[in-house]
Amino acid sequence: MIRDRAAGRELTEDELIAAYAVEDRSVLRLRANFVTSLDGAVSVQGLSGGLSSKDDQNMLGRLRMLADVVLVGAGTLRAEGYGGLRLGAKRRAWRVEHGLPENPTLAAVSARLDLPAESPMFTEAPTRAIVITCAASPADQRAALAEVADVLVCGEDAVDLKAAVGALGERGLTQILCEGGPHLLGSLTDADLVDELCLTVSPLLAGPGARRITDGLAATEARPLPLLHVLSTDDNFLFLRHGRAVGEVG
Repeated sequence: MIRDRAAGRELTEDELIAAYAVEDRSVLRLRANFVTSLDGAVSVQGLSGGLSSKDDQNMLGRLRMLADVVLVGAGTLRAEGYGGLRLGAKRRAWRVEHGLPENPTLAAVSARLDLPAESPMFTEAPTRAIVITCAASPADQRAALAEVADVLVCGEDAVDLKAAVGALGERGLTQILCEGGPHLLGSLTDADLVDELCLTVSPLLAGPGARRITDGLAATEARPLPLLHVLSTDDNFLFLRHGRAVGEVG
């Protein structure tokens, strides 16, 4: 049960979808979704599942349903054991009713291409996946992955995320959902590409040692991201949505 904190009432499924929908899907927008503990940990025992809940998993399903493409770093794909990105029947039906393909596309970001072509994320994908890499990645691995995915080369020695996001937009994949990991979110933040952050706050204190939701080089600039709404559950999870106006550039 998810409630609107301001209105103090339970939201229907249609209201929850409307709360996260954007008015103009043609405008390129990158939304990140993460779960964190009260003290800022991104995982418990190395995985985000220890912080999650059924409501959080359902929220992830809604955000995927609203996305054109799900952007994930290679490390998170391996750690979380991603398979083929396939939504449930009701969410697939909703997408078809709204003129969208049944499932969003999975896009993996990897400079080293440490992604086996036989992985279920490729072989079981209902929609051909995308791999985003750089020119310095191993040519033989690019060729192997090109058999099971569309390979986009963005950047020379490292992945150029601005070019990558632009390339996704050019393919008509304008609604981008980033699911991590922390290094990818840190790089996207540093490049000022994050338009929106959907943050689930788990009512747990994880203690020291865990990473934050952002990682990488120290930031040189803090960027405002206004609060759009706060939702809550009976078991004390919070769903925060922060974002800048559609079309606004940080």
